[in-house]
Amino acid sequence: MNIEKLTRDIMFHIRIGEDSSIEFKSVKLDGNKVKDPNKDKMAHEIAAFANGQGGRLLLGVTDNTREVEGIPDDKVSFVEEWIVNISQNNIQPPVKIDTRLLQLPDNEGKIVIVLYIEISKSIMVHQSAGRYYQRVGSTKQEMKPDVLARLFQQRSQSRLIRFDEILVPDTNSTDIDKSLKKRFLKSVTPEHKQFHKLHLSALDDDGSSGLSVTGVLLLTSNPTQWLNNAYVQCVAYSGGERDAADQIDAADYTGPLDQQINGAFEFVRKNMRIEAIKTLGRIDLPQYNLGAIFEAIVNAVAHRDYSMTGRRIRLHMFSDRLELYTPGALPNSLTIDGLMENTVTRNETIVNLLSRYYNAREEAGRQALIERRGEGVPKIIKESKKISGREPEYQLIDNNELLLTIYAASKNNY
Repeated sequence: MNIEKLTRDIMFHIRIGEDSSIEFKSVKLDGNKVKDPNKDKMAHEIAAFANGQGGRLLLGVTDNTREVEGIPDDKVSFVEEWIVNISQNNIQPPVKIDTRLLQLPDNEGKIVIVLYIEISKSIMVHQSAGRYYQRVGSTKQEMKPDVLARLFQQRSQSRLIRFDEILVPDTNSTDIDKSLKKRFLKSVTPEHKQFHKLHLSALDDDGSSGLSVTGVLLLTSNPTQWLNNAYVQCVAYSGGERDAADQIDAADYTGPLDQQINGAFEFVRKNMRIEAIKTLGRIDLPQYNLGAIFEAIVNAVAHRDYSMTGRRIRLHMFSDRLELYTPGALPNSLTIDGLMENTVTRNETIVNLLSRYYNAREEAGRQALIERRGEGVPKIIKESKKISGREPEYQLIDNNELLLTIYAASKNNY
């Protein structure tokens, strides 16, 4: 919408008042502090729009008299930053917003901020201050349990469509890295049809096409542009505790999934110790079985819960162990005790494509990046125990994160 049309539209709404699509908010300042509204109230309003059909917040207009108070010129950028911070820090998951600045005619050129919350940009149900709100008419209301349950059902957290096949808003074919798509193009069929068949792309409600979650993770050079926490954090410490003073190496791997796997693997290879014993000749004794390490990293990247915000895969190395944290509870009815015997896939599309189109490293002892026979966890446990003498341990933390601890070997084990 161009500036003239937007101005006319906003002036029209100011004349007729609020409705289900627009909310007015007066902004009271005390120096560089917003006195009113408070952060919780603003978070409730934004979340209510995101949980419904979207809408606009108009900052600088009173809600009862519809008077255009405006925002002082020297405070506009501060207020804009304030509202963006609320959308990212006071709402879980964060809500993506757009802002426009307008000088309204016949109002002494006073500046107002138009805040857009689009339904198409939200694939989650949003919570603010521990509550769920929705827009009802020109007001926000806390959702009743049955309404909330239906919304969860409709949206990605509970819908029948898998999360990794969901459309990622604001994506299109221009976001695809040409070097990453070649492996998937196997015929003369138009590539957009091939991507759709492989669930690398998805359709919006209006029929427009964009990348799916899987498409973003496999076809773009930096998936974190859309999925903020879709990366692997690696840290190595010289001692046995998580102490910044003992940190010897650190790296974040943010590329497409295969690069994240290889980057994290090389991080372990580079930072693990190689001890030696001498009998008739030198025998090198690595801390970890690299085949087991590769398997563990692949499992973390392929099976993590990508719908969770604020959590990334964490690989932390210590003098005596390696800890690998994977976001997400165990899928379906899988239990810690059942990991050895059962295979349950959270990201079916991601796993399918990684197993068909990507090769494993030599250390894996197979050709495909992922094997689908349920041998991964047994291999991690068996091969790691063989060299360290201690069985790796799986632990579920707060029902939100899976921790795998692999103990380091030393020459004392031999």
